[in-house]
Formats: sequence, C-alpha cells, structure tokens
Amino acid sequence: MRTAKISRDTKETKIALELNLDGSGEGEISTGIGFFDHMLELLKKHALIDLTVKADGDLKVDYHHTVEDVGLVLGKALNEALGDRKGIVRYGFASIPMDEALCETSLDLGGRPFLVMQCAMKHAFVKDFEVKLVEEFFRAVSVESRSNIHLRQIYGDEAHHVCEGLFKSFARALRQAKAVDPNEKGVPSSKGVI
Repeated sequence: MRTAKISRDTKETKIALELNLDGSGEGEISTGIGFFDHMLELLKKHALIDLTVKADGDLKVDYHHTVEDVGLVLGKALNEALGDRKGIVRYGFASIPMDEALCETSLDLGGRPFLVMQCAMKHAFVKDFEVKLVEEFFRAVSVESRSNIHLRQIYGDEAHHVCEGLFKSFARALRQAKAVDPNEKGVPSSKGVI
C-alpha cells in the first residue's frame, strides 16, 4: 500500500494528514480556509488520491502558516508513500482549460526539489485568499516530496479560474507521474536510485 499518515504540531499550526496514492478521490478536507479547502478537494479528485486533511492554524494572523504547513505535510506524505519510487512513471504533464484560463504543470518525481511558478495573477485575491499562497503551498510540497514542479498560467484573467487550473493541472500531472509502469522493473533513473 502506497500510504502515509503524517502530523505536524507547532505553535502556529496543528495538522493531521492521511494519504493513499492509489485511492479514488475520497477523504475529508478541513483547513479553516474555504477556498484552500476547495483547491485541495480538486487536487484529490483529479489526482485520484485519497486525502484527509485536518488543519488548525493561526488564521487570526493570516493564512500563510496554514497553507505552507499543509504543503509541507502533504509533501512529506507523498515522499513517504512513494517509497523508493521503483516502478513509477516518474514524469507527468497536464494542460487544463478553465473557462478563459489555461494552466499547465510539468512534474518530475525524481528526487530533486525545485519549483518554478509563472503566474501573472500572483498578487490577485480570491475573496481574502492571495494567489501568491498557491506558490508557497507548491514550494513546500516540492521540497518535502523531493519533486520538480513547474506551474504556468498561460493566460486567464479570473483569479479563481487560474487557481483551479493550477491545482487541476498539478493533480493530473501527479496522477500520471505516480502511476505504476508495468514495463519499469526498477527505479526510473539512469543513476539507479532516486
């Protein structure tokens, strides 16, 4: 079973997360941030992962600590659930239209953390959620999951649609990359290790 159960307890946040990479999009999401919950729901549905997240954060300060720490915990869970990464496809790509917006993700689960996010709407808001927090979330996921993530807003002028496009394209890229390749007998790397 490619699963993980991770918790994080700090003075800023308390997070409990359960992940099943071979799920069907089930699980409960509760972070106290409505829009972020919506994005995580999209992530689990389109990646076909079971994901349960319970986060209590210092929302009276702002959303940053909660969003970043959920990313850290999700990244750790991905890393643990992937194990030695033998037999996975490793790479994933998705381009997702969302009304007037088009976003894409290129993903490598190859053990080298790096994030590139090109988004013209970084400083726009969806209600009181700054789009810049999407970058903070995915940076944390990248570092802790040891994944190379490239996110790009190709175009779009509605912040909600752009965020959905970014999360859905990441989810679909993850769905490809985490898949088991029946032809891959070892680690998908010329080094022999990830």
